[in-house]
Amino acid sequence: MTTAYSESPTERVPGRVWTVRLTGHADRTATVTCSTAACRMPPRSKDLAALRAFAAGHAAAHARAATVRPNARCHCGAQQCEAHPDTRTQCAGGVALVLQHDPAVGRVWTLEEICEACARVLPHISVLARAQRPSRTAAGRPAEQQQPPPAAARPGIPGGFSSLAAGPSDDGPRPARRPRRAPRPSRGRPRGEGR
Repeated sequence: MTTAYSESPTERVPGRVWTVRLTGHADRTATVTCSTAACRMPPRSKDLAALRAFAAGHAAAHARAATVRPNARCHCGAQQCEAHPDTRTQCAGGVALVLQHDPAVGRVWTLEEICEACARVLPHISVLARAQRPSRTAAGRPAEQQQPPPAAARPGIPGGFSSLAAGPSDDGPRPARRPRRAPRPSRGRPRGEGR
């Protein structure tokens, strides 16, 4: 009998990391590698600008495909915070997906799930996404499960907004509009009068 591993939302899992690296060679060519073995990379080339653009785009594609997990452990903390050895911090806060890339060097793009405390002290990072933690209510169930489903959107209107053409009969009477205020009398001298 085979059982599938199911990830519990409260069980801590290791933070993920993806590294895209541009490596130069003695013959003035370069290659791009990714830490994910299944990723297809372009062939070795002398066109460094094209390879650098590919590497940046490949890291961005990993970032778009990743969903930050709220139960992930800080990847930086799992590595004994080697990325910021001069600044000690305790791992704390929510989980964020960050891109670490030093544009002065421009050879390595690292995406990782780390805690907010480490994200504040790492150099050359951009926070791309933060994990969404389900809000809990007094009963202990996630709030999404307790709220009633949203009202159905009118057909043809994206985002559930009502159109001005829809009459009041669609949703019942419209609320009364507030009357406009009367203009206030001016205080002081009328314009044009001298002293």
